[in-house]
Amino acid sequence: MTLQEVRNFIEMLAKENPNAATELVFQSPYTLLVAVVLSAQATDVSVNKATAKLYKVASTPQQMVALGEEKLADYVRTIGLWKAKSRNIILLSQKLIDEYNGEVPQERKALESLPGVGRKTANVVLNVAFGQDTMAVDTHIFRIGNRTGLALGKNTLEVEEQLVKRIPKELLRPSHHWLILHGRYICKARKPECWHCLAVQPCHYPDKNLVV
Repeated sequence: MTLQEVRNFIEMLAKENPNAATELVFQSPYTLLVAVVLSAQATDVSVNKATAKLYKVASTPQQMVALGEEKLADYVRTIGLWKAKSRNIILLSQKLIDEYNGEVPQERKALESLPGVGRKTANVVLNVAFGQDTMAVDTHIFRIGNRTGLALGKNTLEVEEQLVKRIPKELLRPSHHWLILHGRYICKARKPECWHCLAVQPCHYPDKNLVV
């Protein structure tokens, strides 16, 4: 896409879903961080179902460490990779207590130093909790970037760098939500629903499916 087409594409997504936001339920930067860690290779619906009960008993690093790995696991065992995620959540909670006074840091390097937190998770927290202009590239955004011509890349980092470079700065932060929801509900992996996509015109996908 040309830069003008990129702008048109993003503005059309904004028109379609002007108030787009994360579908994860959270009350604080910490509960968001935990939810995002749990959401890896899992649906937001499954995470929200688990955390609705979990956050009633543990919604701070101190409470989570006191709960312990085994009891935490009981709340999240319906989520994929629950054992590793439970371990990482306890470890990152302890690290937040030991090194950050129980607060979630607002710097990428610090976030990525936490157990179970990679670049995508850090970008989500920085974007959603702290309003920073980051782009968290998940499978949906990676697919959309390459499929539409919005941002080409062989890996998530390349697509992220292209999106940050090509999307107008004033649209970058909310674009994270517009693109994820677009990939989740319209520009699907197996059968994109191009027939009701508002951004179909600037899209460069050669096999647009325009018939219901």
